[in-house]
Order: sequence, then structure tokens, then C-alpha cells
Amino acid sequence: MPLPPAPTKPADKLSPSAFPKSSPKGKAASAKRPAAAGREPEAKAPVRIARLEQQVAPRISAQIIPISAALPASSYPQGRAPQPESSARLEQAQSVAMGATGKAAVRGEKKTRRTGPAKLFVLDTNVLLHDPMCLFRFEEHDIFLPMIVLEELDGHKKGVTEVARNARQTSRTLDALAGTPGADISSGFKLDSTGQREAKGKLMFQTLALDYSLPGSLPQGKADNQILGVVDALRTQYAPREVVLVSKDINMRVKARALGLATDDYQNDKTLEDGDLLYSGAMALPGDFWATHGQKIESWQQGQHTFYKIDGPIVPQMLINQFVYFESPGEPSLYARVTEIRGNTAVLKTLRDFNHMKNAVWGVTTRNREQNFAMNLLTDPEVDFVTLTGTAGTGKTLMALAAGLTQVLDDRRYTEIIVTRATVSVGEDIGFLPGTEEEKMGPWMGALDDNLEVLGKTDSSAGEWGRAATSELIRSRIKIKSMNFMRGRTFLNKYVIIDEAQNLTPKQMKTLITRAGPGTKIVCMGNLAQIDTPYLTEGSSGLTFAVDRFKGWPHGGHITLARGERSRLADFASDVL
Repeated sequence: MPLPPAPTKPADKLSPSAFPKSSPKGKAASAKRPAAAGREPEAKAPVRIARLEQQVAPRISAQIIPISAALPASSYPQGRAPQPESSARLEQAQSVAMGATGKAAVRGEKKTRRTGPAKLFVLDTNVLLHDPMCLFRFEEHDIFLPMIVLEELDGHKKGVTEVARNARQTSRTLDALAGTPGADISSGFKLDSTGQREAKGKLMFQTLALDYSLPGSLPQGKADNQILGVVDALRTQYAPREVVLVSKDINMRVKARALGLATDDYQNDKTLEDGDLLYSGAMALPGDFWATHGQKIESWQQGQHTFYKIDGPIVPQMLINQFVYFESPGEPSLYARVTEIRGNTAVLKTLRDFNHMKNAVWGVTTRNREQNFAMNLLTDPEVDFVTLTGTAGTGKTLMALAAGLTQVLDDRRYTEIIVTRATVSVGEDIGFLPGTEEEKMGPWMGALDDNLEVLGKTDSSAGEWGRAATSELIRSRIKIKSMNFMRGRTFLNKYVIIDEAQNLTPKQMKTLITRAGPGTKIVCMGNLAQIDTPYLTEGSSGLTFAVDRFKGWPHGGHITLARGERSRLADFASDVL
């Protein structure tokens, strides 16, 4: 649109005819407005509004229809027809709001504010020790902390454990809320005063002694019983408002229900409620896939891989780096990985067949469909983060080691392999272990030694000396590290294996993954049915957290291994025990 000529005197002294005429679209839009209103709005509207309308109308006339033009003047009640000035202001507001419409729509789709009365949640001490940021997880609801909770919090702040760290972090959070300008402990601290905009409620403390009565069978001096008494008193004081006790202690929740009190577990730390809902990384195509999609599929060859471009109702269910397969008698099979998704169109890339001996990785061939999927992820240099889950004996560690050795010693893609794991014992702790860091981690790395022994025997042509030299070479490129010393490190061009990752918390998992530098690949493996860490479940495990957060990322992949290949005894025991 060409610029208008420079004015020769101030704009507020010009008449409307001195301004350049708008485009034909602008004329049509401006002509439609006075006809709908039945009057001449341009003649009475202020000059500033008229000038803004002349500038904006050509751009928005094709996108929005003024409200005054949408309804004829006869449809308004008597005396309620829009006035010229108000109509102009309304249309001006419509044009200004166009820039914010997209953001508002996205914000509205992302989260809808709940309606209804806000609840009052009474937090147990173990919730604060479990998640120091739990105060900001209750949205518009209010939080109440009994005095005994603050006393217990003070008793746990000493030490270097995770619980002590969380207690100190919670104390700092409470101090920050109390230090905000205008904070009044009697009326409660606003939870959004420190920048946590999602928390709209208040934090209230027990500042007065509350009158409550509990059954005589509950000792009054016990902290849990005092919290139950506070909940009972608050229920009476704030009736009919709902007062809910939040605790990680199952026995305390049982006692609360026995007393008729509302109670619930702290759910925010759980990624999934049901382990069966975990993303598996693979999807079976429907039986009529070729019949319904065969005519529309575009295919082309690039190197050793064939690409298929498909569209249809199945595409929205797919994710980047998800594996798809089609198996049906009498039909051609398809094993592919989703490499690109654009709207309702997806591009599938066929896989390298590691079931065949010619594609063996360090002498290891895959034995089933899911293992082949996993090996494609492990050997792809474009995939930086791989998670493998499955029952005992599905080949997770063996495949990760074989892929790592091939890419370190043969392809020279990485400089060395770093192996670490959570040091959580199945039974009683055997005490302190002597030696260096690597020697202390030795007893925990029995699985590594077993798999290295298998990989060392894959080359049957090498003699005794050859196998010994290979074993020394392999061990020189594998470093065993403890998780306790990972903070602050950066791994450059390393192949990192995190074994038994189901025993890690989400915070520990984040600490390990963020150690990755340029050119580093991280492989997390674990069996969610064998969690040994206390207070950790399938839904709150760090491995579940990582799988759920990284699904769909172009440089991350996951696969759940379904069939055990260790032995028929181990496979049967996994099913029946």
C-alpha cells in the first residue's frame, strides 16, 4: 500500500476529504457500516477515530464483519439502535483486538479455569518433604499448615539427605512468602506473590489454638493425631466449605476416613495413574491399512531406505520417532518409523533389519520385532535420547552395550562408554565398600560384566590371546561412574548408559540427562515392575517421567520390549511370579 503524501498542516485541522481514499475493499466496508446503522457515523465520529478506521479498515474488512453491520436496524428494540459514536468505538475495539485473538484462544484451549467454591487443603508434613514446591500446585484453592507441621519441618532440616534438603527449601519458600510487601499472616499469604502465577489461593497458618475432640483411643501427643484434630476443627469452622487432608501416609488417610474426614493422596508427582497407559513407542496399523491407504500412498527410495507419505485419520494418533508395523497373512508386511508429521500427513521410513546376520551389531542380532525397533534407535546418530523398558531378560543391557561398542570402537562416533546406575539394593545393605569410585561401583555392575562376557565370545575366530586383547580394549573404553558425583559434569561425545533407571526420582533423572553435552547419546533402561526405591511407584518413577516427557521429540525415542529372550525359565518366571 503506497504511503500518503506528507501533510502541509497539523492532522487535527484537516477535513476528512483531505485524507487519501481507501482501497475498494475499504470503501465497501465503510459504506456498509452507515447503511447498517441507518445514520452517518463518519460525520459525527471524532477525527482521531475516523483516521484510525481509515487506516485499519482495508486490512480487516475481509476478516471481520462489524457487529453493527451483522444486524439490520429494524432488529434492535425501539430506542436501542447503536449510536454513531458507540458503533465507531466498538468497531475500533474489534480491530485492535484482532492481534490478541490468537493468543487468547490458545490460552483458553490450554487451560480452563474451574468453577465452584475453592477448597481448603490441610497439608501433612510428608507432602512438604516430598515436594518442596507443592504449595504452588493447588491452583485456586487455599492451603492450611498446622503448627505441628512447622515443628516437624524444623526437626527434619538438618543433614545432607534429600529429605533435609526439601525441608530447608520449604522453609525458604515460606520465608519468601512472608517477606513479600503487604503480607499478613492473620489473613493468609497470597501464593502468587512470589511469581507463581498458577497458584491463585492463599496460604494460611494456625495462629490460634483450635477446639477439637478426638476419640480417647488416639493419643493426643502424637503429631498425626494433632493434625487430624486440626482438620476436624477446620471442618466445623469453615462449614459448608470442603476441608481436605492431603497426606502421603496411607495409615493417616485411613484414620482420617474412619473419623469421617475428607482426605486424599498428593497426586501431582505422578506422571501416570496406570502403568498400562505408558507410551509404548510402537503402534500396529489397522488390518485394512493397505486397502484404505494403498491408492493414496506416495513412496520413494533414498539409499537403503524406502519412504512412504500417508494421510488419513490414523495420522493424528502418530508421534515423531514412533514405530508402526503391519503384519497380516497374505499381505506385505511393513516395519517403519515416523520421521515427519505435517497436519494430516506423515512420512514413514523403513527400518534396517537387524534380525539378519549381515547387519549384526558387535556379533549380536535381534530376535524379535521390538528388539529390532530398539536397535534402530540405538544406532541412529540423530537420536540423542533413548529409553528402553521391559521385563527381565528382554535384552536391554546387551543391546545397549553392543550398540555402544560398535559406535565407539568401529564407527568412532563416540569417545567412550559411561555406565552408571542407581545404587539401591534389593535386600539389606552390606555396608561400606572399599576402594576407589570404580571399585566401589564394581559389585553393582554385575549385569555389565555378564553382558561383556557374552559380547567377548561373539568372535569365535579369535584365539585365546585375541579374546583377551579384545576384552582389555573393551574395558579401557568403558568407564563406571557413580551418580553421587554427577552434579556439575558435562559429557562430550560420550555414550552414556543409565541402568536400573526405574529406581530414579524425576529430579535425579533430570540431573543425569542435563549432563549431556554436544555429541552425547544417553540410553535409559529399566523395568518398572522391579522398583526397589521406597516411596517410588510406577507412576512417580523418573523413568516414567522421562518416557512421558520425551515422546514426540524428534531426537528422542522409546520402545517397550515385550518378549523375554534370556531363557525359558526366566521368561516363565516373569509371567507367573
